[in-house]
Amino acid sequence: MTELRIRPALADDLDAVLAFWKTAAEGTSISDDRSGVERLVARDPEALLLAMGSPRARASEAERGGRGDELVGTVIAGFDGWRCHLYRLAVHPEWRRQGIGSALLAAAEERFVRLGGRRADAMVLVRNETAHHAWGAAGYGPQEQWRRWVKPLSGLAD
Repeated sequence: MTELRIRPALADDLDAVLAFWKTAAEGTSISDDRSGVERLVARDPEALLLAMGSPRARASEAERGGRGDELVGTVIAGFDGWRCHLYRLAVHPEWRRQGIGSALLAAAEERFVRLGGRRADAMVLVRNETAHHAWGAAGYGPQEQWRRWVKPLSGLAD
């Protein structure tokens, strides 16, 4: 079994997180850049949670090139004082089905409860069937009566 440690992201982690999302996350967001993630961490230093896995269960450290803990999962647990929002739940494809996503969600939900949150919602792509199964297994379900409306704000804040 994988040794897992969940912790908030630090400034030094941000480039690794962005690279990780290219491999492990489905889809992209307008804020998937260094400045977007820096703003998130500056505003709420505990929102971006990282799952760090020990390679012990997969191969010896020497076989893996001498690396210790590696980034194996992420979730953004954003709380605006009223609602609890989950974004970027991602687990590296080679580390899936080991409880990492569940551990990240449990950490996010514990954070929300500490902050006084009452209900969490998640952004999940309609086409991402794998994610639908994972979110359903975690007790989440779609609310078909709601539709997300968006407007990119680029160009408005010059």
